[in-house]
Amino acid sequence: MKLLEERILRDGRILPGNILKVDKFLNHQIDPELFMEMGKDYYEHFKGQGINKILTLEVSGIAVAFAAATYFKCPVVFAKKSQSLTLADDVYSSKVISYTKKKEYDIKVDKNFLTKDDKVLIIDDFLATGQALHGLVGLCDQAGAEVKGIGIAIEKSFQDGGKKFREMGYDVYSQAMIEEFTEDSVKFKR
Repeated sequence: MKLLEERILRDGRILPGNILKVDKFLNHQIDPELFMEMGKDYYEHFKGQGINKILTLEVSGIAVAFAAATYFKCPVVFAKKSQSLTLADDVYSSKVISYTKKKEYDIKVDKNFLTKDDKVLIIDDFLATGQALHGLVGLCDQAGAEVKGIGIAIEKSFQDGGKKFREMGYDVYSQAMIEEFTEDSVKFKR
């Protein structure tokens, strides 16, 4: 998605360890117009798949999942990383490791919000090694829900996460695919 790539080039910052900081528009401060365009782009790619639920991971995936849900006209469910007094014991649970935080989380979704009748679009902000995605797909598997597609804002294609899930047969659509980081910029895969 050209609009997202342009924004990455303009406002993204490269940090040591192949980390792209996009907090100016994606995961700390949010650009609503950009997000609505991203949501529309996901809709154009995945329409006709019968999607009736969007699943994401708190926190950074929620806003872009919400934008997509406005086009799909379906609810967004987000897997919780933090324990909550209001989250029932009857949950699906999976473990994920955060690439940037180097921390393991138990993610959970209430069984009332993910069922065997759901045709799910998973949306997340980043895809690197696929740890978060593995956990989200695992939640769908536990529920018997069908994963119809995976929408990623930014994929680091030089890491193996996207490749693994494509080889498993998933339709992984990434709006910006980074081939490599140069000394002071980003090179996108074409």
